[in-house]
Order: sequence, then C-alpha cells, then structure tokens
Amino acid sequence: MNHSDAALSTTFGQLPSLLLSAPDGAQASITLYGAHLISWRGADGRERLFCSAKSALDGSKAIRGGVPVIFPQFAERGAGMRHGFARVSNWRVVESGLDDGWAFAVLALAPADLAPGHAQAWPHAFELTLRVAIRANDLRMAFAVKNMGAAPFPFAAALHTYFLVDEAASVRILGVEREELAIADKFDRVYEGVEPRVALVDGGVVLTLRQEGFADAVVWNPGVQDAAALADMADEEYRRFVCIEPALLNGPALQPGETWCGQYHVS
Repeated sequence: MNHSDAALSTTFGQLPSLLLSAPDGAQASITLYGAHLISWRGADGRERLFCSAKSALDGSKAIRGGVPVIFPQFAERGAGMRHGFARVSNWRVVESGLDDGWAFAVLALAPADLAPGHAQAWPHAFELTLRVAIRANDLRMAFAVKNMGAAPFPFAAALHTYFLVDEAASVRILGVEREELAIADKFDRVYEGVEPRVALVDGGVVLTLRQEGFADAVVWNPGVQDAAALADMADEEYRRFVCIEPALLNGPALQPGETWCGQYHVS
C-alpha cells in the first residue's frame, strides 16, 4: 500500500475510514464499513453528498447517505438481504495514493471478509473492488465484480448516490426522461437503458453524471411521508437530497473468470 499524504487513516463517527486529499484541495471520506463514500468536497470546498444527521455511524446498520455500494441484490429484487451485503461488510484497503493529481483509494471485498451469515446466504466465489478518485471538482468511481468460482452467477449492482441539494423540489434532472424531471413528492423510479450522461441542475449548480457499464439509473426521494417513517432520517431531511444512482439491474450472468466493471463520473 502506498502510504502517502493523499490518504490518511482516520475515523468517521466510530468507523475506521480513509480521508483522501488531492493537491488542489478536493477531499473525500470513505468508511471501510461498506466501502462507503460518505463525504466529497470539490476543490471549491462545497460538500456534494448528503448524510443523515440520524444515520448510524457505528457499524450496527447501513449508513443513510453518501454512496452505498449495492451488491449482489437491488432492493427486494431477490431472495437475499435488501440491497445486498456489500454495504454492511468491512472492506480492505488495497491501494491508495496520488496519480496525476488525482487522490485515489482502492478497496476490496471477498467471501473471506464476510460475516458468516452473509457468506452462507450468497455462496458464490467473487472479488469486488471499488476505486474512488477525486481531483478539482470531479469524482470518479469504478466498481468491479469478478467471478472467482466455477459456475456463473447473476447479480445486481448500483452506486446509490445521495446528492446534497438546496431544495429537492426545485431540482431538475435532465437525461432520464424526454423532458426535464422535477420531484414534487415521493419519487421512486427505475430507468432502464438510460443515456450515459445525465445532469442534475440545482439552482446555479449543474452536476454532469456519466456512467459506463451501468445500463440503468434509479431516481429516488422518499417524500415527506416515507421520510417520517425512516428511523435514520430527520423529518425535513428529504428536502436536502436527491438520489440518482447508476445501476445494473438485469445484467447477464457473470461467467467464471469474467469481470464486470461499472464506472461513474461526476463533475
């Protein structure tokens, strides 16, 4: 592992984490629990990710906010645990450092890293890697799934990104529907076969979202009623974020020895 000033081992809440710092001032925090990108500030110093003030940060349950890694199941689309085990497992840091001005870290997860119940519930041999890199006002994430076993396995994957916004009702999303999308209340929709480029317009700020390998996108906000029912979200917090997540929901089974990779770029 490259111990450089670009990646500092620290804690976020009670969770071991990495603090990435690029030379231009961009910063990001990633917890080893879930390989969870929990904070991202561009070189402009502005936080781009929402994290609930009521989220558990002790490893007792999934973090509410940031970028949860969804694998091998999306939501309740399958017989396994909701949204899969990757977001509630402890990952390993395999590499970190600086690359052409980008501060980066690579985290990995394999069956040996899983809690016994999770390993039994999904008995496939796999290796996951997540690479997070930041520079200026850009974020790049690459999520790879490798089949290490002798039989093919189906899977779903997503990077469940909670974007921090001034007011969810005034946000406009371009590129998922024919016309611009506004979110007036509770919203939960899957878009299959989306264009690789989507834009989030929040007042004078425009974030461009590009995805490769991820064929689908999901847009979500719980609205006032569903937010009130979430124990790990304050009642008014739904107004402060919009989830736009690159996803692979119905991909082909991954053959033995094959690797799938999904990339997500936010600028």
